[in-house]
Amino acid sequence: MQEILDKVIKKIKPTPAEIKRFEKVTAQFLKRINSQFKDAQAILGGSGEKNTWLSGSHDVDVFLQFNYAKFKDKSDEISDLAEAKLKKIFPKMQRVHGSRDYFQLNYQNFTFEIIPILKITKKSQALNITDISPLHAQWVKKHKKLHDEIRLVKQFARAQGCYGAESYINGLSGWVLEILTVYYGSFVDLLKGAVKWESKDSIDVAKHYKQSKDIFKELNRSKLKSAIIVVDPVDKDRNAAAAFDLEKFFLFRYKAAEFLKEPSIKLFEKEAINFQKLEKDTLYNLAYVEVAPLSGKDDVVGTKLLKVFKFLKKKLSGFDILESGWDWQGNGVFYFILQKRQVDPFIIKEGPPLKMEEAVKAFKKKNKNTYEERGRLMVKIPLKHFKLADFLKEHLKDKYVEERIKLVKKVLVG
Repeated sequence: MQEILDKVIKKIKPTPAEIKRFEKVTAQFLKRINSQFKDAQAILGGSGEKNTWLSGSHDVDVFLQFNYAKFKDKSDEISDLAEAKLKKIFPKMQRVHGSRDYFQLNYQNFTFEIIPILKITKKSQALNITDISPLHAQWVKKHKKLHDEIRLVKQFARAQGCYGAESYINGLSGWVLEILTVYYGSFVDLLKGAVKWESKDSIDVAKHYKQSKDIFKELNRSKLKSAIIVVDPVDKDRNAAAAFDLEKFFLFRYKAAEFLKEPSIKLFEKEAINFQKLEKDTLYNLAYVEVAPLSGKDDVVGTKLLKVFKFLKKKLSGFDILESGWDWQGNGVFYFILQKRQVDPFIIKEGPPLKMEEAVKAFKKKNKNTYEERGRLMVKIPLKHFKLADFLKEHLKDKYVEERIKLVKKVLVG
């Protein structure tokens, strides 16, 4: 097992050359911002500041800290104030709506997010959830010996599709994975803990509460809907794992058990979904779709893709779905492994009971070729498309789908 973990670390830990370039570009970026501001200072944040980022990552968080005393009564205005000056040096940057609006741009092949916040020293001063973020970095940096263990946890969660608190993922954020690694002490011990998780287990690494039952008494019920409860060590009133749903909970627990039973480097590698592999691995019918997503904020775009997947899954249920999944790999990819290749060429619709004379008349007027069965009217409505390929293409033209994607790029049936 250790040999496998050593190989993974070598692969996912940034190389000296990567670190040098990262430091050079971020230093230049921060210098350009700070030259424009007197009452605010740009600092590195996120995994870059914590030193828990993965090799190949080009996403950088920057916090633009506004003087607390001067701007605490103008918290709602700091995004506007930031934008006015940032536009002068980054005219192509985009404003993204959030709990407090932030900004996104590409700079020397890195994707930077600039998040305006108030500079605070303790949680009680925070006027927005983003104000607390630098305190998260300070907490993680106290556990420097675990940075590579955190990298292993992040890569493992990413490979299983469990990394991310966005609404289209409903997994574990980087912050939660950092908390869990510190709590358990290592990647392997975290997996050993995960296989024993039960729904609604609570983890309180900072020991804000004396007993688990106190967490459920004191935290707001809306914060307790996740699969497990992870008390934020910096903010005892927050469940950091609020986004973690049961589907990803069971998936993470299952994959943890799989690795502990038979360690494999493959469990750290995210397999791209493709038609050829799916067709090769199944004896059943396969429906595969690629779509170009809309432009916009990842969380919004991803949520729209998820809605399209759920829409298609519901429509295809008559073909008896054995397995299905989706991913976002530049294009949105959906697949469905199905028992049937076609459904009945008609659907049967129930009408009113025969004793409801007025309703019977109205139903007969609306539907041709009605018949009686079990004391009520029935009708067979022919389907225009009942074979899998035609049925799928028909529903991809539905307005619900067209409003949530840019275009359909590929439809394959095998």
